[in-house]
Amino acid sequence: MRAETMTPTMAPAMKANEAHKVIPGNPSTATSSQIKLNDRSNGKPLQVLSEADWQFWVDNGYVIIKNAVPKEQVKKLAGYLWEYEGKDANDIETWYKKPNAQMQMAELNNTGMVEIYNHQFMWDNRQMEKVHQAFADVWGTEKLWVTIDRANLNFPLRPGFEYKGFIHWDYDPESRPQNVQGVLALADQTDEAMGGFQCVPELYRTYDTWKLTQPDDRDHYKPDTAGFNIEKVKLEAGDLLIFNSLEPHGIRANTSGNKVRIAQYIAMMPAQEDNEELRQWRINSWQSREAMQGYAFPGDPMEREKKNPVATLSPLGRKLLGLDRW
Repeated sequence: MRAETMTPTMAPAMKANEAHKVIPGNPSTATSSQIKLNDRSNGKPLQVLSEADWQFWVDNGYVIIKNAVPKEQVKKLAGYLWEYEGKDANDIETWYKKPNAQMQMAELNNTGMVEIYNHQFMWDNRQMEKVHQAFADVWGTEKLWVTIDRANLNFPLRPGFEYKGFIHWDYDPESRPQNVQGVLALADQTDEAMGGFQCVPELYRTYDTWKLTQPDDRDHYKPDTAGFNIEKVKLEAGDLLIFNSLEPHGIRANTSGNKVRIAQYIAMMPAQEDNEELRQWRINSWQSREAMQGYAFPGDPMEREKKNPVATLSPLGRKLLGLDRW
């Protein structure tokens, strides 16, 4: 997206986060935090993660928090996404209408991204205490902002909707970003064939030696994964997956034939309360139901969300947005 196409309401955030115009990543937060990810040196006890979870996180670059959100709650958002997209879960012929917006990041076309950001059901999941505590564990601080991110309906492939799956980084790993990303399963995705999150923990662990074998002109966002095992992560409805932004990852192709992967993207990073431009943009996004826009975020040209009421925030939600300060 070029600067001249910005709307006035989104301009402040993009000025504060210029990188998000030319790389993936979520424009509602910075590309990297000045605070480093938790190394347990502050002595704070873990709230949600077990010691086994923590070790898995350190070794593999991702961790799954089981039942982070009640199943009946995620089911509400899953049902609404079908309605929002004008599709019928029980009628496969309705699943394949042309998307409302094409992604500048071409790999995301036909991956089922749903351009919805500020619905009440989405905020209900973001402001769940267990979700916040899980991200507080990986950051070592409770003072966090939540990303204002979208959802996903990943349909089975059929002719005309080709997609091969991909592995990428949203941030150049050479910049050592201090950032995490996350996805909440809104329905079971235990069948490896039905699409969903995939990653390469081995490359996450060996990156520093691997890069020495790569050509100087390599793509810093799309690694050559030849010889690596790509791990297909299974989730149940209500499970939250958090992954380090240094983890090579992507969405795998849905070859199930009849199953739909449904998810909401949720992440948190340390609050940037001194970035007033970004704080005000985030508040406006919630209040005016403005769609996120950036390199991988085309927004919704139909502006469907503006017809919805402003989401009600809990005391925790107000801090996670930036409306109230920590």
